[in-house]
Amino acid sequence: MNFFKKLFNSYNKPSKEKINRQPVDLSLDDLFVHNFINKGGKFLYSTSIKEVTLNLENILAENNWKHLTCIDFDLLALTRKAKIKTQKQLENVSPFFTSCEHLIAKNGDLLFSSNQLGSHKLSELPDNFIVYATTSQLVKNTSEGLTGIKTNFSGNIPTNICSITNYTIQKSSDDFLNYGNNNSKNLYLLLFEDL
Repeated sequence: MNFFKKLFNSYNKPSKEKINRQPVDLSLDDLFVHNFINKGGKFLYSTSIKEVTLNLENILAENNWKHLTCIDFDLLALTRKAKIKTQKQLENVSPFFTSCEHLIAKNGDLLFSSNQLGSHKLSELPDNFIVYATTSQLVKNTSEGLTGIKTNFSGNIPTNICSITNYTIQKSSDDFLNYGNNNSKNLYLLLFEDL
């Protein structure tokens, strides 16, 4: 009887060995969303343009914003559908509504160029951003994003390429490439499923 007791007890005793954790490979979109939200970004997923306009209206209502600053012609058509007031002059009280070049999955950043920002530095733009992007803009890392810009705009590569890396206002970055350029923004991402 003692033999059976010892045998069964040996299986029930927890092992004191460390559990080896296996790395989890997330899909590109899951990895981006995970990193984006961990940095404080606000994320709204949409499967139709109607959902995008509804989410945009809800963001404005939630924050008591009366109008948007928008310089993107394609996005102006979207704001007209939603009957949202827009302006082209920059002012810090209204959010900046724009698109982006790419969504960087590896670190949850958003990559911009002069196509979205014009000649403005990120630090000159309002603290509140609402960004419209599509799932086809997801790339693995910054290198793929820069390659995508080069491929999409061969012969006429945009300037002012930069990224927003912090989604909490006034959070400082240790990255020496951002020295003197505060790129933290309160950011809402309207992600449209286009694949």
